[in-house]
Amino acid sequence: MSRRESPPPPSPPPQLLGVRSGEVERDDRPERAEPLSDAEREIIQDTWGHVYKHCEDVGVSVLIRFFINFPSAKQYFSQFEDMEDPEEMERSSQLRHHACRVMNALNTVVENLHDPEKVSSVLALVGKAHAIKHKVEPMYFKILSGVILEVLAEDFPEFFPTEVQMVWTKLMGAVYWHVTGAYTDVGWLQVSSSAV
Repeated sequence: MSRRESPPPPSPPPQLLGVRSGEVERDDRPERAEPLSDAEREIIQDTWGHVYKHCEDVGVSVLIRFFINFPSAKQYFSQFEDMEDPEEMERSSQLRHHACRVMNALNTVVENLHDPEKVSSVLALVGKAHAIKHKVEPMYFKILSGVILEVLAEDFPEFFPTEVQMVWTKLMGAVYWHVTGAYTDVGWLQVSSSAV
């Protein structure tokens, strides 16, 4: 693996994250995402600059951890759903391509934090595509958000002290809020028995 020798410790199970399989948290969903202050936007953009220099490697680390700790997520990726070995995942051009797509989508969000309508529009497209076309359960966005936060904090500790992690947690909460809003807009009702 590019940044570590052994797989990371498992993330908390999804039930601890407050999401039930196949459900969008309609009752618990706040009316709107908590807005970021100017200072918080600046913190995110400053730290993101350090991360984005290593976009592909970070994205690959995120997806490998995601798929190792939550193998049921691989069901949505026929091109690498049978991969078990982290080194094989790391060499996969399809996984690298998707890692870049994830990181580029996040980059678009970070670059446009000054424009909430643009952020909302981008994340609505992501949410609708994953709900309608890919049929990905929304809980995976919450799980992936947590994995992203873990990898950033571990791989860039000098740029992600606790107070910065808190700001990024707020951003990832807003990302999840917008994405699940798109699921709600398209009438997402699919309930799956697949346990993470």
